[in-house]
Amino acid sequence: MAEGAQRPLRADARRNREKILTAAVRLFATEGLDAHLEHIAKEAGVGSATLYRNFPTREALVEAVYRNEVAQLCDAAPTLLAAKPPFEALRAWTRLFLDYVTAKYGMIDALRAIAATGSNPYGHSREMIQAALSALMAACAAAGTIRTDISPADIGAALEGIALTSASPDQRQRAERLLDLTLDGLKARPSRSA
Repeated sequence: MAEGAQRPLRADARRNREKILTAAVRLFATEGLDAHLEHIAKEAGVGSATLYRNFPTREALVEAVYRNEVAQLCDAAPTLLAAKPPFEALRAWTRLFLDYVTAKYGMIDALRAIAATGSNPYGHSREMIQAALSALMAACAAAGTIRTDISPADIGAALEGIALTSASPDQRQRAERLLDLTLDGLKARPSRSA
């Protein structure tokens, strides 16, 4: 095995890791950094030793949760495009974006602290998210369902703005109304005949 390469996790170890990440997302979103690691382990249905074997520090867990959420968000784009018409895929993806931001909102202080140590938990997340959004918008444009004079960067900025003002779980309905308003403005307009 190459230097630094890790062996793939056994199926049970992979399941435990996924259960920990799922529980951590849920608890960080609702409790923020007040979520105790032991509570996360209990919520995941694993022992504390299993949690610490996978994530030796709170920072390691927070960073893994964040990276996992970004990956899930970005991986959802092609899956949604395969299952739904392009505009409905875009609409569904924006809801997943809200879920991602809500989870990130609960971890924001920890993510900032990790970044302050010189580590970069964000890595290429912005580029990954922009690529997923670009693929969704390209499919919508090809189907003729959205305007072509608005770039993915513009919609990305709108999504970030909605997230900044409505990221907390108690503001979810407001955020969804703002998303619908934004998406309605993105729809292609019938051409006017003179």
